[in-house]
Amino acid sequence: MVSSMVVDACFTARPSDIIIATLPKSGTTWIKSLLYATMGRKEHPPDAADHPFHSIALHECIKFLGCQLYTNNRIPDLQELPDPRLFATHVAFGVLPRSAMKIRCKVVYVCRDPKDTLISLWNFINRFRVRDGLETATKLFCDGLSPVGPYWDHVLGYWHAHLTHPEQVLFFRYEEMHRDPSGHVLSLAEFISRPFGVGEENDDVVEAIVMLCSFSHMSELHVNKEGKTELVVGAVENSSFFRRGMVGDWANHLSPKAEDGETDR
Repeated sequence: MVSSMVVDACFTARPSDIIIATLPKSGTTWIKSLLYATMGRKEHPPDAADHPFHSIALHECIKFLGCQLYTNNRIPDLQELPDPRLFATHVAFGVLPRSAMKIRCKVVYVCRDPKDTLISLWNFINRFRVRDGLETATKLFCDGLSPVGPYWDHVLGYWHAHLTHPEQVLFFRYEEMHRDPSGHVLSLAEFISRPFGVGEENDDVVEAIVMLCSFSHMSELHVNKEGKTELVVGAVENSSFFRRGMVGDWANHLSPKAEDGETDR
């Protein structure tokens, strides 16, 4: 929360900025890769052997405002970054930097089934501390006890913003992205004013971006299997950002009554 206050006080947004917003473990890594690859496809063709993804960790390509750039009251100089600048955040819509809201820079939001979000978050957090039981984690999640607030408050905040200002806030669902990744890449490109030309579509550039950013490809890259990324919690192994990348994994851990806080174990 302190870092969010520092960001709000010190971050100066530009109209060309694009911010990715998600709850933790809701498709953040995937939407980051799709945005970066789509935005930079001219300079870095998705099928190029020297694409940045092959040598730079994804979370270094698009950094988090609160848990990477503005940490421990550090004030980074972002003025030299070329337009469009790409950032990410986990904060609720109402906690986005005031300068970003004032000039209405674009926001790309992804939500995920709350049960899958819970299971993915539980597995991720347990890498850094004594393992919590799933029943305890489920109760905390259902009670809305989270560093970024209750699940539904977070999702509905961005959903209502999307309904009110669809030109400013793009709203994706993780499950729909799985069903039609190419269609979502096309929508993303339109939203960021970088639509695909007929020639690009004929050359299968959209499909190449989908393949480049796929879980199977990204999780096997050396930089994501061996490297680490510095976050506010410390050095996090890049491999921890790639667990299963699937829809419906919650059924392997929770009962159908998970909404009532029940688990299978």
